[in-house]
Amino acid sequence: MLDSFGREITYMRLSVTELCNLRCRYCMPEDGACRKTRGEFLSEDEIITVVEAAASLGVRKLRITGGEPLVREDIVPLCRRAARVKGIDEVCLTTNGALLPALAKPLREAGVRRVNISLDTLDAQKFRCMSRGGDLSQTIAGIRAALEADFEKVKLNTVLIGGFNDDEIPQLAELTRQYPLDLRFIELMPMPDSGDFGPGAFLPCSVVTERLPELVPVPPDGGVAKLFRLPGALGNIGLISPLSAHFCRECSRIRVTADGKLKPCLHSGDEYSLKGLDFDGMVEELRHAILCKPSWHGVLNPDNRSRAGRSMNRIGG
Repeated sequence: MLDSFGREITYMRLSVTELCNLRCRYCMPEDGACRKTRGEFLSEDEIITVVEAAASLGVRKLRITGGEPLVREDIVPLCRRAARVKGIDEVCLTTNGALLPALAKPLREAGVRRVNISLDTLDAQKFRCMSRGGDLSQTIAGIRAALEADFEKVKLNTVLIGGFNDDEIPQLAELTRQYPLDLRFIELMPMPDSGDFGPGAFLPCSVVTERLPELVPVPPDGGVAKLFRLPGALGNIGLISPLSAHFCRECSRIRVTADGKLKPCLHSGDEYSLKGLDFDGMVEELRHAILCKPSWHGVLNPDNRSRAGRSMNRIGG
């Protein structure tokens, strides 16, 4: 389906939980997720109906997110059902990786084709600080498990944060020489609740090419990242710059939160409720929301924060 600006909407990011086993400072408040009853969230059957309704309108790629999607006990059967929905060509998943050692192979067998793993630092102490208590070794074990499970693509997502991990850019990039995976540096977004990050934390992705002058551009793969490769590397390095060089003109995605709110734009406060609707009702609401998708998210910087109205764990990272 085309939105009112002629963009074809083919990609849906679907959050299946607001809960997480970490508390990353740019994603979740220190006191954790808001307390809600199970009935306030989409059930497994409702999630699949959302996927079916979106597929009927032309969505072909589905990314399962959270919170941390792997904390759901039914995540494997849920992914299996989603992968079988007519029209869905690709099911991907974003995770912090800590629970992947036990779940990577079952998820791959269930039909998950690609997995993105969050990795902001290779320093155990810094990892513990940013995640408020996380164990880097668990995420590293998850990355190994993902590689062994033979996903079609394994990507590492690194949120670029000035004064925290910009000194690790070469070390992180080196992972693409050592392993058959891609690494994506993502600009830190000024979300409504990320007030503890000062202006110096918000670095443009151009700092990556400055620190890695040997990077060679490679053709785009259809995503929003600008792609490069280190000489002799096994994988690409992608730069995602929603602040310094936004890609709203090519945006093909919509988001659905775990409590059933459709967000046509991550940084807009506009939400459209899908919970409680049947298939036809969801199709109608999806169609309406897509036509209301804004042309761009507006200026984003430390002084002009996102109008998303939610923390990232409540939207879907």
